[in-house]
Amino acid sequence: MSPSVSRLTLMLVVPVLLFSVAISYYYSTLGITATDNAYIRQDKISISAEVGGVIIGVAVKENQQVAKGDLLFRIDPEPFQLAVSEAKAAMATAAARYEQLQTAYATSHIDIESAEEEVAYYQREYQRQRDLDKTSVTSQSALRAAEHALSQAIARLASAKADAEQAKAALSSGSAESGEYPALLAAKVQFEKAQLNLSRTEIRSPISGVVSQMDRLQIGQLMVQGLPAVSVVKADHSWVEANFKETDLSQIRVGQTADISVDSYPEMKLTGKVASIGAGTGSEFSILPAQNANGNWIKVTQRVPVRISIDNKPDRQLIAGLSVNVRINTGE
Repeated sequence: MSPSVSRLTLMLVVPVLLFSVAISYYYSTLGITATDNAYIRQDKISISAEVGGVIIGVAVKENQQVAKGDLLFRIDPEPFQLAVSEAKAAMATAAARYEQLQTAYATSHIDIESAEEEVAYYQREYQRQRDLDKTSVTSQSALRAAEHALSQAIARLASAKADAEQAKAALSSGSAESGEYPALLAAKVQFEKAQLNLSRTEIRSPISGVVSQMDRLQIGQLMVQGLPAVSVVKADHSWVEANFKETDLSQIRVGQTADISVDSYPEMKLTGKVASIGAGTGSEFSILPAQNANGNWIKVTQRVPVRISIDNKPDRQLIAGLSVNVRINTGE
């Protein structure tokens, strides 16, 4: 074949091949919306201590598998044990005070009965002296003495009744729903709170998963209440967060099937479905949202997170944050 014929053949064949490849690629991508801006996501819980104190024991290691309820670490319980003892003593003191008030209230009724008897006696004595005074048999001094004795008896009766009311008020439960003596109820609540805080010195995992980010868990370190100490990743439940261009959203619907390939495991193929479409773009929920109301505004295509559930069980352990490629079968 002459060189001129070869060149002519190449000039004809190469464009045909390029055109065929282009047509093949075009038809292969029909009904497909894809992105490589996608990542494996898993539930992560940051665990902190509900009470502060010094760490005296760590029961787990980095990347260790734990079950729900497994012990993670311990905080020095001694201060909280002392608080329990103090609350128990306060509860005993309140109970003793309650018994004293009950005794005082019961005694006040006896004092009232005695005072009433005295009043009745001195009323009869005063009436007798008045009757004798009418017949001039008794003296005015005896009459005044009987009157004075009656007034003192009446005063003692009033005082006994006042003491009874005071004892009753001291025993009153006020607005307490349980009807218990308020001081005793407060002591019981304090005791229960102290016991609860003591139980919180043992921090356990709320879920089953893998321990991660436990750099702060060092024996002897002071753990501050509410400060994240360790994370547990729920590795048995994964999904994909795919960030699609806003121009692709018109073709994406909830329920559409998707093909997922993981960069770390090229041989592993996963399938899934579109579970939900984000309520806002990624920049909308960033710490510093873009401020476009200025003269230097440049339009940038936004990305919208699309959550894709994984249907089949992976052959390998998925790790949160792994990069994946997602192809959604839109059918359009």
